[in-house]
Amino acid sequence: MGGKGLGLGKTIEKLDKYQDRLKRGKAARIKPSHLRKLDAKLKAKEAALQSEISEATKPDKIERLERKLALVREQQSRANWVAEQLGIWNSSQPG
Repeated sequence: MGGKGLGLGKTIEKLDKYQDRLKRGKAARIKPSHLRKLDAKLKAKEAALQSEISEATKPDKIERLERKLALVREQQSRANWVAEQLGIWNSSQPG
């Protein structure tokens, strides 16, 4: 399941790059402000999807939106992991 239809392609790509940088010992190149911006974007997308789910009436649309929401939450977990590795925030206190 890709994130392109969600407008998350670039976000996922950035998280991939950040994780790669961590693995290669290049964590200093990851700016905390960029990670916070990514986190804010993911939170906004999560809120929008939750709103859409609450307004949806067709079961197939609800299911599709819930899959998208799961993808957004997976990316939030990845962003939190990167931030924790860098000491930017812990999972209970993002941003």
